[in-house]
Amino acid sequence: MTPLRQRMTEDMRVRNLAVNTQLSYVQQASLFARHFNKSPEQLGPEEIRAYQVYLTDEKKLAPGSVLIAVAALRFLYKVCLKRDWPFDDVIPAPKKPQKLPVVLSPEEVLHFLSCVGGAMHRAILTTCYAAGLRIYEVVRLKPTNIDSQRMVIRVEQGKGQKDRYVMLSPKLLEILRGWWRVNKPRHWLFPSDLP
Repeated sequence: MTPLRQRMTEDMRVRNLAVNTQLSYVQQASLFARHFNKSPEQLGPEEIRAYQVYLTDEKKLAPGSVLIAVAALRFLYKVCLKRDWPFDDVIPAPKKPQKLPVVLSPEEVLHFLSCVGGAMHRAILTTCYAAGLRIYEVVRLKPTNIDSQRMVIRVEQGKGQKDRYVMLSPKLLEILRGWWRVNKPRHWLFPSDLP
């Protein structure tokens, strides 16, 4: 491992960046260095600009993918290499097109959930939909995270490693109570059957 990669990894760890973010940033920095066959320490604004043009025009990457490279390079040069550049000018972020999400009608949602096999999976997906949670947030819920007095769900270490509360609807509470009565989960609300 090169000293720069070691430094970058340590800088990300001390800032408590998510493991996937760390892996992604290291990969992006490596791809950048390999593109020029030089250490990023020897590369500057002109090479960064050329690389962004390459990602956009030749690789034809979507703006979201280019944004990952931009974030990694900004971290590398600002934090690790301590360059004093105007980063919005030197490493500009592409404008991401704003698209409206596909929104299912209540009937489509009910039809979708009725097609899901297994009570546990149906309860998981219903919780995702009704509370606006990610799958990994739902499968890490404990029975104690459901607060029926205040009608909230406590999400621990969700996206961005943040705790938060989300609203608990009466209908979802009824579904979760039904799930709990039948299965009596102890530690996890939705225990895995995998070893």
